[in-house]
Amino acid sequence: MCIGMIKVTKLNKKDEFYINPSMIETIEATPDTVITLINGKKYIISDPIEDVLRVIEEYYKLVGLTSPQIIFHSYDFNENEGEE
Repeated sequence: MCIGMIKVTKLNKKDEFYINPSMIETIEATPDTVITLINGKKYIISDPIEDVLRVIEEYYKLVGLTSPQIIFHSYDFNENEGEE
């Protein structure tokens, strides 16, 4: 692991590159893993979302920070609509 960055793999499963985890806004499985940075730039990678989240958590532990809250499922805010 490069200090300040996490390694991810392009969709071709050969080329790797590094992303600053502090710049990540969202990570989605669509089913490919899509990382969106806070500047709006998107990266589609071959790494499973669970692996990316694990590497991010390891990175935060390495640098002595508390990892951000990670939510593994999405919420349906309309699910309880009309219930009171």
